[in-house]
Amino acid sequence: MDKQFFETAMKSFISAAPGNAVQKEAALRPDLEGMRIFDEPLFGYAGAEDPYFLDLKKPGVIGDHFVLPGSWLAGAKTVISLFLPFTKQVKDANRANMDWPADEWLHARIEGQEFQHVICRYGADRLEQAGFAAAAPMIDPRFFSRTTPPRADEKGPAFFTSNWSERHVAYACGLGTFGLSKGLITRRGMAGRLISLITQARFEPDTRPYTGVYEYCTRCGKCARNCPAKAISLETGKSHPVCSAFLEATREKHRPRYGCGKCQVGVPCENGIPAGSASGRQ
Repeated sequence: MDKQFFETAMKSFISAAPGNAVQKEAALRPDLEGMRIFDEPLFGYAGAEDPYFLDLKKPGVIGDHFVLPGSWLAGAKTVISLFLPFTKQVKDANRANMDWPADEWLHARIEGQEFQHVICRYGADRLEQAGFAAAAPMIDPRFFSRTTPPRADEKGPAFFTSNWSERHVAYACGLGTFGLSKGLITRRGMAGRLISLITQARFEPDTRPYTGVYEYCTRCGKCARNCPAKAISLETGKSHPVCSAFLEATREKHRPRYGCGKCQVGVPCENGIPAGSASGRQ
């Protein structure tokens, strides 16, 4: 299997799958039935033995609880990351009112997350049908994400962390660098979602076109000004507890859905790498 064959299969599935559109029974408004969630994805590749993955186990990066690719899948050769950009309809709607998430964004966040899991399973199945074992940490029962602080007597990692980070993995695969809001800025912007696969198939790694973790961020501060929770600042970056509290407020109103995304829309990095970034790209 080569990259072109794999990517063509994935793009075709994402384009045609029912999960990439809001279904009638789930639509928050009648006019949202059939709304597409994701545009065509971007792909990035890294060797499973890339030294960067070891760096993620260091304190202050992610920590020792980060699980290396070879521990998710024995004999792992390649890590594949996909950025799934939200459609223009989703982004435009969420930009219209900067105080509260749009219905379109709530669908993209929740139904979009459900479809991400479907994409992961499809991608792993395609690789396995070609004779290569594959794993998707996002849907692996060993995956954990911690959003509450540990008890005083409890050992373990700090909160707002996980044992596999889609953003850090995307950085390793050459898809983009971090922004002030801690989202990942890709050449299609940061308004979207990330998934990843680990496989025994050997694909040529992509060269990371950057050296700095925040190279694509201009520190313009627009995401901080957009944030309705005031969870982002130029001085201290993003406060995950403050952001999380606002998300819980949206959940109370829209349960089981929740979301915000104001740091991803109406910003110079919404749809691409901003002009004036250290990369020199636009």
